[in-house]
Parts: sequence; C-alpha cells; structure tokens
Amino acid sequence: MKVCIIPARGGSKRIPRKNIKDFCGKPMLARAIETAKNSQLFEQIIVSTDDSAIADIAQHHGATVSRRPAELADDYATTAAVIQNVLQSVPEASHICCLYPCTPLLKPQYLTDSFERWQSSNSLYCFPVLEFESNVLRSLKLSDTGEVSSMFSQHELTRTQDLPQAYFDAGQFYWGSREAWLSEDKIHNHALGYVLPKYSVVDIDDDNDWRFAERLYQAQLERA
Repeated sequence: MKVCIIPARGGSKRIPRKNIKDFCGKPMLARAIETAKNSQLFEQIIVSTDDSAIADIAQHHGATVSRRPAELADDYATTAAVIQNVLQSVPEASHICCLYPCTPLLKPQYLTDSFERWQSSNSLYCFPVLEFESNVLRSLKLSDTGEVSSMFSQHELTRTQDLPQAYFDAGQFYWGSREAWLSEDKIHNHALGYVLPKYSVVDIDDDNDWRFAERLYQAQLERA
C-alpha cells in the first residue's frame, strides 16, 4: 500500500504558524494534501502533528491524523524518526512518501514520475534535487578582513564546463520502502536523485520567500 506521510508540527520560529498560514487562498498544509490527492498514487494520506489546529485542517481536507509525541515535535526530531513513529500504526504501508507541508509549487506529476523511476532502480530512496546555479567547486570564501580566496583551490583555474554538475536536496519529498524507513536513516547515501526544473522550488524561510512563492504560484496558474 502506498502511503503519503506529511510531517507538520506546530512550532515554526521564522514564520509563525507556517504550516497553516494562508497561501493564495488555502492553508499551506491543504496545498500539500491536494498535491498528494491529485497524484492519485496514495491509498492513504496521513498528517503527523502535535498541533490541534493543524489536525483540524488536515481532517477537513481529507487526511488522516497521526498524533505525534512531544519528543518528536522539537527542532531536533529527525524526519526518519517521525516516519517510523507513524509506521507503527500502519503495518500495511509498503511504499511511503514523506511529503513536506510547505511545497506549494510541487506538481503531482513530480510525485508520479519520481515514483516510477525509483521503482525501476535499486535505490532505497528517491528524492528531488536541483542544480546549483553556480558550481560549488568554484566557490569563494572571505577572511575576517574581507579578503577573497578559493574554497577549493585545486579548481581555482578549472573551467566550469569541465567540472561535474553539483546538486542539492530540494527539500520537497522522499520516497522509501517500509524496510528502508525503519532501518536506514542516511537517506542521501542510498538514494536516486530526481532532477526538478529550475524555479520549481522556493525554500520558504521568511516573509520575502513567502511572497515570492505566491507570485510564482500565481504565474503558474496564469500559464496553465
């Protein structure tokens, strides 16, 4: 059984109540639930939370709620630990997608495509990645006095086209089997990378990020 688990705790320091704040007319969490539903992949969508308001919104939009214990609701709880907690009560779950709640630009197609690619691979996990706009091997560092030096001096004179392309975790979702989630929490070392197109993700950490994400979302609607 394919299950989507959305971890959505109540605490959010940089943007208060981030998971249920209105995003273009709907709570942010509702956007994630809607994306999971529209993918038509999942037999069950579960929101893991410690917060009653989040639980109410999750249920209103058709998700099941898994109440999270206090020890898994602080800043140090890992994603794997949260997923493992939910799986204790869903023994029939075999293919699990951990979908983060603040992913309003995520298209259902990305979930379905990545699932198919993962299933045809031998990787324990699959998650989306984005290209760095500038190659990290040509990055610079500054001294306390502002003097510039190469972060990787061996590549200081290497042409960027001769360097391998670098990617980073897009922080959107993670596919994994039940066995993988319960036994291996080092996701990055055992995963297939699914490359997302540029501008398909905004890391929403402050109000400027939020406004930019809303503009991108609205622009996508106008192009559709």
